[in-house]
Amino acid sequence: MARSLYDWLWQHEFWLPPGITWQDMQESEDVHYPQPRDLLLSIPFALILVAIRCAFERAIALPLSSKLGVKDKQRPKAQPIPVLETFYSTRCKNPEEASPFFCFPFELISLAKRCDLPVRKVERWFRCRRNTDRPSLSKKFCEACWRFTFYMVSFFTGLAVLYDKPWLWDHRECWTGYPQQPLQPSLFWYYMLELSFYWSLVFTLPFDVKRKDFKEQIVHHAATIFLISFSYCANYIRIGTLVLVIHDASDCFLEPTKIFNYMKWKKTCDSLFMIFSAVFLISRLVIFPYTVLYNTYYYSMEIFQPFFGYYFVNALLIILQLLHVFWSCLIIHMVYKFILQGTMEKDMRSDTEESDEDEEREKMKKKEKNGITYFSNVTSNDYMQRNGSEPLNNRTHLTNGHVKER
Repeated sequence: MARSLYDWLWQHEFWLPPGITWQDMQESEDVHYPQPRDLLLSIPFALILVAIRCAFERAIALPLSSKLGVKDKQRPKAQPIPVLETFYSTRCKNPEEASPFFCFPFELISLAKRCDLPVRKVERWFRCRRNTDRPSLSKKFCEACWRFTFYMVSFFTGLAVLYDKPWLWDHRECWTGYPQQPLQPSLFWYYMLELSFYWSLVFTLPFDVKRKDFKEQIVHHAATIFLISFSYCANYIRIGTLVLVIHDASDCFLEPTKIFNYMKWKKTCDSLFMIFSAVFLISRLVIFPYTVLYNTYYYSMEIFQPFFGYYFVNALLIILQLLHVFWSCLIIHMVYKFILQGTMEKDMRSDTEESDEDEEREKMKKKEKNGITYFSNVTSNDYMQRNGSEPLNNRTHLTNGHVKER
C-alpha cells in the first residue's frame, strides 16, 4: 500500500513537463539536480534556528529592551473565581462571543447568576483575565528583534546569491533549459535557510505573539512551505528565489517599525511605517505580479505545455497574492488614517490590551449597528427589583429597540 502511494505520488507527470521523466534528471559527478530527500534537512535546521532564536532573545534582545526603555505594564490579576476560570479555560475567553446572538449576552447573564455577581463585574473579570494572558511588551520586542535580524540576513543573502544570476535581470531566463537546470550550492543553501525559517515559525506558532490575522498567517506559512518544497522538487528554484527576495524586502522594514513602536519612538516609527507601506505595496502588488505571476503563467508556456506542476505552482502563488491583497487593504487603511489624523493607528492585526473605554466604544458600535440595547449591569428582573429598579417587562419598548421609561 505504502509503495503504491509512493509510486503514485512521484509520477513524473505530476512534477515534470511533458516529455521529461525522472531518468532525464539523473545526477552525475559534475551535474547536480534538486533531490526531494534534501528537504528533510530543513527539519533539523529549523530546530537549530529555534535554539538560536531562544539564545538570541535571552542573551541579546531582552537586555537590549531594558536598555532602550521598553517596560512591561503591570497588569492586575483577576480575582480567583472557579466558575469563571473553568469557563475561560474550557469554553471561551470572551463569553459575549459564545452567545447564540451577539446582540444579547446570554452567557454573561448565566455566569453572573451562577456567581451571584453583577454582569458588569463578570465582564471586567474576563477582560482582566484576557489581559493577563496577553504577551508582554518585552516579548513582542524580542520577537520583532529576532525576525528583523533574520530578514536582514536572508534578504542580503538573497541579493548576494542572485546579483550575478541572469534570471534576476531577464525573467525569461528562469525557463532556459528547464527542468534540466543544475543546482548550484549557493542556491541550495539559500533555499534551505528560507525553508528552515518558515518551519521554525510553524514550530513556535503556539508560543509566538498571536495577532488578529492568525488564521491568515497559518495559511501564509503553509502556502510558503508547500511552494518552497514543490518548487525545489520540480526544480522551479530560479522563480522560487525571486519570490523569496521579493517577500523579504518589505519585511526588513516591518520589524524595525514594530521595534520603534514598542520603544515609543513615535516619529521614527511613523517614518518607517510609511517606508514599509511603500515598499510593501510596490513589491507585493506591482513587482510580484509582474516578475513572478506573469512569468510563471505566460513565459513558462513558451518552453513547455501545461501540466499538473504548472497549475499547482500557480495556484499557490495566487493564494499568496490574495494574502498580499488582504494585508495591502489593512495597510492602505492605516495610511489613510495616518494622513487624516497625522498619527499612525494601532496595528489592526495586533492583540492589544483591552480597557473600559475600548469596551464601551465597541458596545456603542454594536448598538448603532443592531439597534438593540441590553443592560449589562443586571442579571435578571429579580436582581433589578432587589435594587429598586423596574423590571424590563414593565417598560415600554419603542420600535427602534430602545426602552422608554414610564
